[in-house]
Order: sequence, then C-alpha cells, then structure tokens
Amino acid sequence: MMDLHPSLLHPTRRQVLRSALGTAAIRSLMNAQGTDGIPQFAPTAKRVIYLFQSGAPSQLDLFDYKPKLAGLRASELPDSIRQGQRLTGMTATQSSFPVAPPIFQFAQHGKSGAWVSDLMPHTAKMVDDLCFIKSMNTEQINHDPAVTFCQTGFQLAGRPSIGSWLSYGLGSLNKDLPAFVVMISQGSGNLADQPLYDRLWGSGFLPSRYQGVKFRSGADPVLYLSNPDGIDAPMRRRYLDDLAALNDLNLKEYNDPEIATRIAQYEMAFKMQTSVPDLTDLSKESERTFEMYGPDSRKPGTFAANCLLARRLAERDVRFIQLFHRGWDQHTNLPKQIRGQALDTDQASAALVRDLKERGLLKDTLVVWGGEFGRTVYSQGKLTETDYGRDHHPRCFTIWMAGGGVKPGLTFGETDDFSYNIVRDPVDVHDLHATILRTLGLDHTKLTYKFQGRHFRLTDVKGQIVNGILTS
Repeated sequence: MMDLHPSLLHPTRRQVLRSALGTAAIRSLMNAQGTDGIPQFAPTAKRVIYLFQSGAPSQLDLFDYKPKLAGLRASELPDSIRQGQRLTGMTATQSSFPVAPPIFQFAQHGKSGAWVSDLMPHTAKMVDDLCFIKSMNTEQINHDPAVTFCQTGFQLAGRPSIGSWLSYGLGSLNKDLPAFVVMISQGSGNLADQPLYDRLWGSGFLPSRYQGVKFRSGADPVLYLSNPDGIDAPMRRRYLDDLAALNDLNLKEYNDPEIATRIAQYEMAFKMQTSVPDLTDLSKESERTFEMYGPDSRKPGTFAANCLLARRLAERDVRFIQLFHRGWDQHTNLPKQIRGQALDTDQASAALVRDLKERGLLKDTLVVWGGEFGRTVYSQGKLTETDYGRDHHPRCFTIWMAGGGVKPGLTFGETDDFSYNIVRDPVDVHDLHATILRTLGLDHTKLTYKFQGRHFRLTDVKGQIVNGILTS
C-alpha cells in the first residue's frame, strides 16, 4: 500500500531548510503539483464540479419514472416492499403508509430515451450528455450523517472531505487559486432546510492546507483577503516576506507541517488578492451566456451565478469545485417546494454542462449532480389530490454525471416499481467515490494517509469502481 503521509517528505524538507535556501525554497515546496507516484492510471478527468443538492431531491418526482404507481394511489405500501426498513422519527408513528404517485408528468427525451419529469425541462434537453445512476444507496437515514458520509466516506465528523483528498493526492493545477473551492446557495423550496457546516469541506486529519476555501457572494468573496486601510500591495509583500522568514525559523526547529501550511496559505492569499477579483468579474461574459444560465445568473449568491462561477473556475483549472444548494428537504408541501427547487437549479445545471461542452472543457471535467439520499414513495402526513410529503429514503436515489470519462446517454441501475428497493446494479457512496477518483487517475485503495497508527482512505475499507459507466 502506498503511504502518502507527509513524514515521507520530511527528510527532503529538512534538507531544503537546512541548506539555507530560505523562503524561496519553501514557496517552491508548497507549490508542488501533487505527490510522487500518482496518478496511478491515465486520467479521463482533470477536475470535478460537484453540484450537491442538500436536503435530498425526490427521485420519484424528478427522474425515476414509475408508471404503475398511478393505479396504486392512496393504497397501503405493501409490507413485502418495506421489508422492515427502519423509519425516521418523522414517520415512525404513522399508522398508514399511503402510496403517493408524483403529480408531475414524465416523458422520454433524446436518443437515449431517458425519463425526466416536466420539472426539469432544461435537463431533459441534455440527457444524451448525461449518465443517470438510479441505483445509488447509502447507509445513513438522517441528513447530517448522510451529508457527512457523502463528503467524507464516514458518517461521523472528523475525516477529510473528498475535495481535500483530491487536493492532497493530486495537488493544484493553478498557483493563484485554491485547489478546492466551495460555494453555497439557498433554495426557494424549504427555507428552513438543514444547516451546512464548514467541516463538510474540511481537511480532517490531513494538513489544513488541503481544506476547501468557501467563496461568498458580495464585495469580499473570501474573508480577510482585502488589505486593511493604509496597506498597499508592496507593503503587504514586504510584510509577508518578513513573516515567512520568522515562520521558517519555527519550521526548522519544530518541523511542524502546519507551519509550512501557514506559509503556503499566506502566499495563496496574496495571489488571490489579484486572481479572485478577476474570477468574480462577470462584466466580460456575453449576453448569450447570461441567457443560457438564466436570469438568476446575474444575482450573486444564487445557484445559477455559482454555476457560472464554477465554469470560470474550471477554465482556471481549479481541481475540485463544489456547489451546495439547500432546500430539498420536502417532508410536507412537496409539490410547491420542489417546483421552486427545480426552478432554482434546472436551467443553470444544464447550462453548465452545455457551456463546458461548447468550450471543450467537458471532456476532462467530471460534473456530478445529486443529494445525500432519496425520498419515500409513501406520503409523510396527509395525502390529498394536490399535496403530499416524502420522508428520507436511503435505500435508493438518483444522481447524474457528465463528462470526464463517463458514458453519455446512459441510464445505469434500476429500482422496483415503487422506487423503494434496488433490483439491478446497486451503487453505494463508497463506489461513487472510488469511481470519481478513478476518472482522475487515482486508485482509491492507494490514496492513503497514516493517522493514529492506521492507513485511512476516502473509501475506508470498501468501494468498487463502477466500470459500467466509464468510457475506459
């Protein structure tokens, strides 16, 4: 097993430091492009854009068409389908579990004939560029552990996020921007949706230089990046040089990788003072581009605006770009809330794939769209002609992927007639992570970090590459 613990690099670091090469050598070390010995495979992707739909979109109302449900409306979900599944506290006390068919219309689209509901008309036009996985499943039934599991491969907080693993394993492609960038938007569905914590893009026990950098909407996309009053760029440069010299002395004495991290982060912040304003300046974007992404693309902080920024980050070779969009937790009032969520995300998601394709970036950019689990076929609360809710459902849900070596125009996996159990080609979260790493040329079993005496990895002790969705 390949051990990528920084201790393997320490002898070289000490030699560099003791040779009195000084700050310039440290900066060179901090800008190293990845770790020796990887990637292990020929990559089909250079970067990832993960459009995480926080709160769990209902696969039944969006992509997993089940025509037989129409004739079963309000009937009791058979015990043979439930199979004793544990329930959340929201529906455990229900005496009845009535089947709630979606009220939205489905149709087949493109040459691939993929089924998409009328909630997603723009996505429907792009299905021949997408790979739908309808057999995703997870171990977790509640939001926080499920989102944590999707981000880190473990349900308890404290492990590195997927973006941190990639930053650690492959390094940065751009010396003026972070390797891992995060943006968050609030949906118009459930305004009281689950919170998102900074630890979800944290580096865990990896050195903190690998954590995600959150970009905000507004005048200062990154906190504390602007110079204070009275400080200009040359003065800032002199200050950082002096500070780096002091940190070098501490690094020589203690050999603490976090000191090296601090040096690298100060340098990155200085570079970002120029690169971030250029990145977030959309004045040179064409009217056609704004029309493609939709009217919200002109509003900072929206999902559409973040999708446009994601494309600009991809152009600048940022390694891992993650957009979190909150509001998908529809326990009640689903028909109204999910319409708002679809309106938030449909056009911009499809535009991102189209835009990347037109610019020649989709071939080496992997785009992932999906949440932390699915929703139940039975109604939570009262079922009426026009209203219903759905509880959490970890047994099956749908995601889609595009570009980066994933087969386009493919639907992979299958669920039963109730979209309740998987009947073909199950894919769990560890499998998804292993497959994402494979597109980037990484063997998920070899990307490890030794912590507390054990070699940890993103996929823990599990994970199988889903070869059926890959082009090579």
